Amino acid sequence: MSVTVSSPAVRSFHVSRSPHKTISRPRVIMSAVRSTDSLGVAPILTKLQKDCATPLPVLRHVADAMADDMRAGLAVDGGSDLKMILSYVDTLPTGNEKGLFYALDLGGTNFRVLRVQLGGKEERVVATEFEQVSIPPELMFATSEELFDFIASALGKFAQKEGGNFELQQGRAREIGFTFSFPVKQTSIRTGILIKWTKGFAVSGTAGKDVVACLNEAMERRGMDMQVSALVNDTVGTLAGARYWDDDAMVAVILGTGTNACYVERVDAIPKLPKRMSKSPITIVNTEWGAFSNGLPLTEFDREMDAESVNPGEQASISDSKCEKLFSSYTWYHTVSSWSFLLSYFLMKIFEKTISGMYLGEIVRRVLVKMAKVGGLFGGSYVPEKLVTPFVLRTPDISAMQQDTSRDLEAVESVLYDVAGVKSDLSARKTVVDICDTIAKRGGRLAGAGIVGILQKMEEDSKGLIFGKRTVVAMDGGLYEHYPQYRGYLQEAVTELLGSEISKNVVIEHSKDGSGIGAALLAAANSKYEHDY
Repeated sequence: MSVTVSSPAVRSFHVSRSPHKTISRPRVIMSAVRSTDSLGVAPILTKLQKDCATPLPVLRHVADAMADDMRAGLAVDGGSDLKMILSYVDTLPTGNEKGLFYALDLGGTNFRVLRVQLGGKEERVVATEFEQVSIPPELMFATSEELFDFIASALGKFAQKEGGNFELQQGRAREIGFTFSFPVKQTSIRTGILIKWTKGFAVSGTAGKDVVACLNEAMERRGMDMQVSALVNDTVGTLAGARYWDDDAMVAVILGTGTNACYVERVDAIPKLPKRMSKSPITIVNTEWGAFSNGLPLTEFDREMDAESVNPGEQASISDSKCEKLFSSYTWYHTVSSWSFLLSYFLMKIFEKTISGMYLGEIVRRVLVKMAKVGGLFGGSYVPEKLVTPFVLRTPDISAMQQDTSRDLEAVESVLYDVAGVKSDLSARKTVVDICDTIAKRGGRLAGAGIVGILQKMEEDSKGLIFGKRTVVAMDGGLYEHYPQYRGYLQEAVTELLGSEISKNVVIEHSKDGSGIGAALLAAANSKYEHDY
């Protein structure tokens, strides 16, 4: 079913829970609930708060190290933890673009197709329409031709429904912005060689091939007059979408289940950039900042997670922010076959471990388990079976608990009982809120320091061009959108690091669904046709 909207919705993150929901009793029999004024709970909380502390000197170190690692990653591939991937996006949307353009976002078991009618400076986005399509499970193990033929077929059916406010200019083929969130080695704005499939895909005959060519050939086989004009990742799409509306947009950050950041870089500041024909002085660099690791305040609970991963301390070869659909399924992450995937992905990205939505709930859960065992947080030393299940407590749960303003913390009580099988008294619930705040505060402030590190690097190379004027950081993702305390801590860190005067020029804006419409905008900006504006 097609849906016409003026502003497509961002990825969902928030989960509502009713405090009055009828729930079956937990399987583990709990001893009588008692006060948490135990000698065991307070020391654990105190140590957690100390280990997670992000005073100004720590934030400065993180920001400085981020800037240094960016520079090292731009000098040579493998020069730092940050990959600093070249996007080959040299032409950014200006707002003058006109015509009908499509976007295809492939990043998991579902993909989305979108079309947008652009009307230039005066009308901007005239209309948008999108549709989500599920990939049949058998195609995840099929041949390359079978998978891309299915995608092309769905795209063709979507294009056939075109009408109303959508009109293709005469003499033009439909052009697509292709968001492909699997590991690729991009060689131009229109080419990308697949390194390997991830996320449960095992499609044969694609590795080592250009994924753009695979899609173009599939559309050609079906007689479709469509072609890919831009291959991008979701973070780059977010920046392009923000830049379309605001020329001051220089950085884009995704903070959802996963995280990443990209920014506008001067071409002459990229030593590893191969000599090309491009005459553009700027390009977008994808930092892949989830792998950053320098000077981060880690706890015993972070280290335990890393030690239990398949490849401790390494970065996962999987796109950020695209596992949210999988992670939202309760049954999915309780299957044995999924655990190696979860742990190998979740626990390899060091910076991502401390700031993204995948991790925050799991860290809180691990703290609760220790407090229950050692300090009798919930009475006695028994720990409910549900609470010891990894990743059973999700970040939307801790967000809901931290936002509970009721006198008896009823929402906290409901989440603990519903999700973790825990009965709690008011004292225990207050402790849980303190734990949630500690983990969210560390995450938000470190994310803010990372943003300042990017801005700092840009300022050092272009004196006064960043801190001397208005600069927009576009934010996308459910963690940023739906967790107000986290969002507040992020802004707090940016202000502390930059100072009140400079930070006034740094505008952090929420960019809804930037990656979707951004891909279509990049197709427009990189159209093979002469612009007539």
